Amino acid sequence: MSRMMISLAVLICLGEAPLAADDYGLKTGQPQLKTAGALAFGPDGILFVGDSASAAVFAIATDDSKTTRGAVNAANIGEKVAAALGTSANDIRINDLAVNPASGQVYLSITRGQGSDRQPALVRVSPDNQLTVLSLENIPFARAEMPDAFGPDAKDRRGRPKRVNSITDLEYVDGRVFVAGLANEEFESTLRSIPFPFTSVDRGAGVRIFHGSHGRFETNSPVRTFTYFKIGSEPYILAAYTCTPLVKFRVADLKAGAQIQGTTVAELGNRNTPLDMVVYNKDSKNYMLVANTSRGVMKITTEKVDSIDGITSRVADKAGLKYETIAELQGVQQLDRLDDGHAIVLIQDRKTGATSLKTVALP
Repeated sequence: MSRMMISLAVLICLGEAPLAADDYGLKTGQPQLKTAGALAFGPDGILFVGDSASAAVFAIATDDSKTTRGAVNAANIGEKVAAALGTSANDIRINDLAVNPASGQVYLSITRGQGSDRQPALVRVSPDNQLTVLSLENIPFARAEMPDAFGPDAKDRRGRPKRVNSITDLEYVDGRVFVAGLANEEFESTLRSIPFPFTSVDRGAGVRIFHGSHGRFETNSPVRTFTYFKIGSEPYILAAYTCTPLVKFRVADLKAGAQIQGTTVAELGNRNTPLDMVVYNKDSKNYMLVANTSRGVMKITTEKVDSIDGITSRVADKAGLKYETIAELQGVQQLDRLDDGHAIVLIQDRKTGATSLKTVALP
């Protein structure tokens, strides 16, 4: 615990965050999170949290807008988070990380415990290695519930619960929260565009893809991770699926009740699950950086993403957009951009299982 100052913080009463509360429809109370998964930041330090068990997205005011930007490097972060929560590193799982663009501080979503005893937590890590557990009592928040989520007992053909994939990833862009997950619809895989401040949530668009490794169209596999990206002046969602197609969808097509088909622009290799992705610009060219379970961190060029022919037949392993594997980035579980030239990564040591936060240059 040396060099890591730990504090338990009760975050904000209504008077300390008037902008978020007044302008974004937030009400002071207790969010009642059941799980804490995908994270994304909106305006004025508002943190969006995906809660799959509740099939809801929560907008939480963090009262974190003062710039403290700098490199974050915290070794053994799993042990330090566990100590702050009064447990052991074996009893926690870090689900996602997000950098607050307003301050440069890093936020982690945590699961503590197993099964019915599990509890969610949100933890903030600052550049000076101060770790803060966010209190979820008496804070300004809002909730957007997915209207057509699978029930808690619904299972897929392998007997796995579908509810855990009700929210797999999310991102905030220009007044809208984009949400990926599964829904109880004909096309189970769903992308939604939810206005913020939250007023209502529609059915979203059911999405279909051609999975080159499987050689078939699919509608029931969820997007695992995605990012918002403009191709020319047209906004798109670039989405990665298990085993590992990369697919583009026009944002304009994400309408309530629509059934749309994406364009598969790459197959990144089978027997692999994408974990997280970001888009960045280097030397006047745009790239995607994708962390994976089995194939390391990929740097993918977007140079031909506008014109490449979609994959519509079986491929043996890889096809479409080109990529290179970044050899020096091993064991990356999650990542987010810190600034134009750097990312924060959560790295797990393959031998010990220990996790660390590191600041790295975008390759």
